[in-house]
Amino acid sequence: MNNSSSIYTGRFAPSPSGPLHFGSLVAALASYLDARANHGRWLVRMEDIDPPREPSGTADQILRTLEAYGLQWDDSVLFQSDRSEAYQAILDNLLSRQLLYPCTCTRKQLADSKGVYPSDSRDNTKLPDSPYSLRLKCPDKTITFHDLIQGQQTWNLYESGDFILKRKDQLFAYQLAVSVDDAFQGITHVIRGCDLLDSTPRQLHLQHILGYSHPDYGHIPVITLHDGNKLSKQNHAPAIPLDNPRPSLVQAMKALGMMPEKELSASTIEDILTWGVKHWNLNPIKKAQEIPLASL
Repeated sequence: MNNSSSIYTGRFAPSPSGPLHFGSLVAALASYLDARANHGRWLVRMEDIDPPREPSGTADQILRTLEAYGLQWDDSVLFQSDRSEAYQAILDNLLSRQLLYPCTCTRKQLADSKGVYPSDSRDNTKLPDSPYSLRLKCPDKTITFHDLIQGQQTWNLYESGDFILKRKDQLFAYQLAVSVDDAFQGITHVIRGCDLLDSTPRQLHLQHILGYSHPDYGHIPVITLHDGNKLSKQNHAPAIPLDNPRPSLVQAMKALGMMPEKELSASTIEDILTWGVKHWNLNPIKKAQEIPLASL
């Protein structure tokens, strides 16, 4: 399942819906260290395709935070808001192949049907006058892949449900944008949080029907709060500090199964990251879905 490119290319792709928090830092650091330890490229992509949820200036704030933590990217930052023509071209292609269908179902209707879409809806190709989303028809197919951290994974596409590629509000959906842009940027390795593990089979299927190469995937445990909820922007996780990034950086390494020496916290950002690259290994990372913040 390796990408055909011989140059390791990883990426960090935050959504600018809020500042980077500790969970974001762990994900960014994992992808950065894996790229650098493999003598590869590390790219940053801004997944800014949901304007109503993106406060002004947040994208710039995220980039400043990455710089403050020494996580310097290669090449220019790709903004998904500049990629609408590419996404629409893919949708037009899939529509012409009758792989998409318009869906006007409400959330209640979908909940009542337990994610199984009416056959008359799936077979419909005429675009309605009322608001609709575009869904990809998923066959009764099993997707199996080896996760670099979590091990062998098996998912049934049909049971997961037909997923949206363009929303009712006419915004492009995450699954479409991420699949198209990973191919566009030549991404060979995706190291990200376990909260996106169930997106991987969908992206593999979409890559397959579009003729794209498949990256290798590794999913790290997400950081959780005392109540078990994921540390996230939706849960108002505090932004990581910019004035003294070293303690947070060392703590993030501990979350990734590393054992930094106590004196490393007093080193420079550059020395901390150099140590991280030298000692990076995927094997010590817990094969778990989550890690409580209080345990670090």
